[in-house]
Amino acid sequence: MGKIVAVPPKYKVVLFANTDWYLYNFRLSLARALVEAGYDVLLISPPGKYGPRLRALGYRWLPIAMERRSLNPLVEIAVVCRLARLFRREAPALVHGFTIKCAVYGAVAARLAGVAARVSSVAGLGYVFVSRDARARLLRNPLKWILRFALGGRRASLIVQNETDLRFFVDNGLARAECTHLIPGSGVDCTRFTPRAGARRPGPLRVLLASRLLWDKGIGEYARAAEALKTEGRDIEFMLAGDPDPGNPASIPSEIVASWNMAGPLRWLGHVEETAPLYAEVDVVVLPSRYGEGLPRSLIEAAACGKALITTDAPGCRDVVAHEKTGLLIPIEDWSALAAAIARLDDDRRLAHSLGQAARARALECFADPIILRATTELYAKVISAHAEVVRRSSRA
Repeated sequence: MGKIVAVPPKYKVVLFANTDWYLYNFRLSLARALVEAGYDVLLISPPGKYGPRLRALGYRWLPIAMERRSLNPLVEIAVVCRLARLFRREAPALVHGFTIKCAVYGAVAARLAGVAARVSSVAGLGYVFVSRDARARLLRNPLKWILRFALGGRRASLIVQNETDLRFFVDNGLARAECTHLIPGSGVDCTRFTPRAGARRPGPLRVLLASRLLWDKGIGEYARAAEALKTEGRDIEFMLAGDPDPGNPASIPSEIVASWNMAGPLRWLGHVEETAPLYAEVDVVVLPSRYGEGLPRSLIEAAACGKALITTDAPGCRDVVAHEKTGLLIPIEDWSALAAAIARLDDDRRLAHSLGQAARARALECFADPIILRATTELYAKVISAHAEVVRRSSRA
């Protein structure tokens, strides 16, 4: 796993996310590393089927009621108050919230509870800042005010995953430059996500898009590109892995995805629990994101597996893919450019292979678990040490 930075044992750290699925799939390696370094780790999320799995692995997990789509101020204030009471009772040295809602609520509640150190991770700007609809625009300025409060103060630190988001938060006065840190993603286990052994699989080119089924991910463009290339007579297999996300306003109804599956251009696999074996069976992984990402997990996992990547020239996506070196970048919302890029790799399998090899090398250099874990634990040790007296008072209370 690689050496990480420890602090004196039994300092408590809270990891707070909007789903237990996120904690299990994206932050389990961090929780494991923290326990091994001597931290007392508490995991918090709304209830779900992955919470018991976390407990079965020996982690302490507590469910907390929170509605992802709620805009009722009284309901949301109640969530923050419950969190603040929990933090006062648990007296952690540090609270780390993931995704924009948990980053804000966790930081505000921790500030109210007097927690010594607050770390907020924002993976992309989220619905309010990227959507064009009227409700998102209406919420934008109030959210900026809340962010300034949540991310303000000497004990607050912000983690972003790409340069565009870093500039956004600093340039808009939402976070101080000296307290804003770029850590590229949540890490990928490059010993589990590895290139396929042996000779290349024979047969047609296999293309995969693995994502939550949101319009924002460019899945509509993927379906159009697949249909166009099938109409041309190309023998290409197009696969789509993931489920709709009812908690997101951009979720694609399952009936529409099922219709694509029945009509033939796409094979819908639904939710895939273990993605590493799936990546091993494909040649190209695409993510035609419309607005950008924090740092797309599907792309860094596919890169670790040595797959050629196609994605849009959007924040986060272009931070993973170097055009013509580790993959191909295409314009946003351009299904014809996506189709052309897929056709190019279908015609030039050597190019696809070389892009995949370069993507694997970049994953090892920039996105592997040990790199991300070390950067994160170094930040923890720094902010806890900077406020050691507050930590000691909180622990004695």
